[in-house]
Parts: sequence; C-alpha cells; structure tokens
Amino acid sequence: MSTVSTAPKGASAPRRERPKAHLGLFRYSAWDAVPAALVFLHLGAILGFLIAWPHLNWPERLLGGALYAFAIGWNLDSVSHNFIHNPFFAWEPLNRITRYALTLELGVPQTMYAYVHMRHHAGNSDRPGPDGETIDPISLYRFGAEGKVEPVWSYVFTQFWRDDDPFTLAKKIAAKRPAEARQAMREFWFMIAVFAVVLVINWQFVLFLAPFYYLGQCMSFLIAWYEHAGADPERPIATGVSTYARLYNWAFLNNGYHSEHHYRPKWHWSKMESLRREIAAEMQAAGVRTIRTAHFLGFLDRSAPPVPTAKRSKVKTLNAAA
Repeated sequence: MSTVSTAPKGASAPRRERPKAHLGLFRYSAWDAVPAALVFLHLGAILGFLIAWPHLNWPERLLGGALYAFAIGWNLDSVSHNFIHNPFFAWEPLNRITRYALTLELGVPQTMYAYVHMRHHAGNSDRPGPDGETIDPISLYRFGAEGKVEPVWSYVFTQFWRDDDPFTLAKKIAAKRPAEARQAMREFWFMIAVFAVVLVINWQFVLFLAPFYYLGQCMSFLIAWYEHAGADPERPIATGVSTYARLYNWAFLNNGYHSEHHYRPKWHWSKMESLRREIAAEMQAAGVRTIRTAHFLGFLDRSAPPVPTAKRSKVKTLNAAA
C-alpha cells in the first residue's frame, strides 16, 4: 500500500508515514485489537454499573462515578482519539458499530468529536488571527488575552460550556461533508434514544452520573491544556508538549508522544517510540517542551519552566469594553 505524506511544508519527510495495511480484520495493525477490545469493555463496564446500581451503597456508587469520569477522559484521549486518526477495522460496518459504542460511553457523537479534533489539528492550538478568532475551536489562546494562553483551571472548567451544540456542529460538518453530517446526527439521535430508555429504567442513575460526565469532559480538557501549554503553534514540530512517563503512555496508548503526534498525525499509536527516535534531533533543535508527569498531572511537575498565562480572559475583556 502506498502512503500519502502529510508532512508540513518545509518539514523533512520520515521514512514511513503510517504502518502498512494489515490484511484481515484490522486495517492498519493487529495491535488495534487492544483499543478495539477496550471500546467494548468500557461500554460493558457502564452497563454493569447500571445493573449493579440498586445493590451498591453510596461509597461504592461514588467510587463508580469517579471511575466513570476518569474513563471518559482516558477514552477521549486514548482509544477514541486513535480511532479518529486510524479507524481500527478493515471492514467499515465494524467501524460504524465502534462509532456508536464510543458515542454511548463518552456521551459525545464520535463523528462530531472527530470533526472538532481535526479542526484542532488544523490550528494546533493557534493564536487568534486578525479577526480575533482561532482555527482550533479548543485552542488555549482562544479565550486567553495579552498574547498568552488561558489559565489552566479557567480552561478546564469552562471549555465544556463553550462547545458548539450538536445541531450547530452538524451544520458545520454538512458544509463540506453532508454524508458525515447525516452520520453525526444518526449517532446523536441514537445516543438520545438509548439515554431516554435508561432514564425510564433508572432515572436516579442518570441523574447521579450527570456531574461525573461533566468532570470526565473536564479531565479531557485538563489533558489538552498540558498537551499544548508552552508549545509553539507556529512551528510544526513543536506544536505539542510530550511526556514519556511510561505508565501513562502504556495506559493511554502513547498519548504522551504528543509533539510527535501533531507532527505526524497519521502515525500509528503503536509506532510512536520509533517516530520519536527518527525525529529526535529535529525536536531537540526546535526546543520541544516536555514534562515528566502524565498530562493530567502536569500541575504536579515543577521541573518544566512555568507557562505565562493571561491574568484575565478575552471574555472579561470584551465585557469590560461593552
């Protein structure tokens, strides 16, 4: 199978852009059996929590809610994320089933998440342009000020409420890819239908999970902040912040190799260490920022230089001007 280079202009080309197609069940690599299994284990765990709910005491329920929240952040930045860049299966109906499963367990239509994520890659957490807007809808600079990124906790706890609603996202997708927009809405209505059934079965369970769902989304934004705070959105090889913490990369399917990932988005998750070795000299010359901890624990790392953050957000600035 020939490969198509997605290297940024002026960047040196690697030896190979992605693994060769894998004959059989998986499209790119037999290693995708791991995240594929995790998709359905995650969904099964939520179903198990629903079934066990009446028999659990409140400490057990709270522990289950915390695990539910953590699993959302973990999945968004590992399994679901890798599925966006390299769908697991050679047979498209299996990928479609996987999208519906991810939609249910994450509470986000997978096709809509993919659209937002690809816009993120288009902008690489870019600074606002002449019109004051960013290409990347989740850019750290979008609601920053003074040419600096937004403070971490402001970003983490408010970004969820800034996201476009599903209908607006579907319209944006439809502008260039109508078929994908229809798929996105099918996922959305499927999710709503299933949630409605669960609400009828046990409304207390749904109400209990709602704040943990929000915290799970916040965890993903916490990861996003430390993946890009201190990076240089204008230098292709330095648009992400990497961490080589072994346990984190093992659990999050090499999400720590984030600068490498933004430099070569189609590179398969199982090959990130080889990519790191290949471009190590370029990364060192570019001064790529790294941290020692998992991204979601970046606030514990005191070894990296602090990232200058805005003292006030763009929202406050605009309100003051009005």
